Amino acid sequence: MDFKLKLLLDELRSQNIKDKNVLKAIEEIKRDLFVPKNLKEEAYENHPLSIGHNQTISQPYTTAFMLQILELKYTDKVLEIGTGSGWSTSLIGYIAEKVYSIETIPELTKLAKSNIEKTKLKNIQIFNQDGSKGLSKYSPYDKIIVNAACSQVPYNLIKQLKDNGILVCPVGNLYEQRMLRLIKTKNKIRQEDLGGFVFVPLVSDEYGF
Repeated sequence: MDFKLKLLLDELRSQNIKDKNVLKAIEEIKRDLFVPKNLKEEAYENHPLSIGHNQTISQPYTTAFMLQILELKYTDKVLEIGTGSGWSTSLIGYIAEKVYSIETIPELTKLAKSNIEKTKLKNIQIFNQDGSKGLSKYSPYDKIIVNAACSQVPYNLIKQLKDNGILVCPVGNLYEQRMLRLIKTKNKIRQEDLGGFVFVPLVSDEYGF
């Protein structure tokens, strides 16, 4: 194992990332495949990196935390909003049965598809469209994750969740958001606030800023 990757995994464990599936995915799906060439030396440092188009690949801790609270299982069908360069998408694909991911920026959609091909994962489909509308064609989903800040809870995405499904999403203003986990049970929603984060805003007419 690469020494920098080992240090990152040790740091994540010290930050209370305990999900073995998430840690194994981070070990196997190399983050350096998903960052620009000029930033590859920083690929295993625990901070976000620019991927162009005013977007970032999230800090490893943030991604690991979101996937841990999503409680991914190998039988899950997952909807991801905000593909970016495809790292989170690939981590989910390593764990779950099927991933549908939406990216609104055409150049990033192309980049993510190219990056994901390098992983050899065959259970991922990427779509270039407005993620705030979800993807009703393949719903309902076991889990939904939103990798960008929303101005309000995306209730239309919750409609695409299965019963007992989980949605994880940062919600707030342009400068700070709260990480929310929403659990759908018999058409009722239980909302949990899991702390403050800062994300780039969702590119969306409905939930953007």
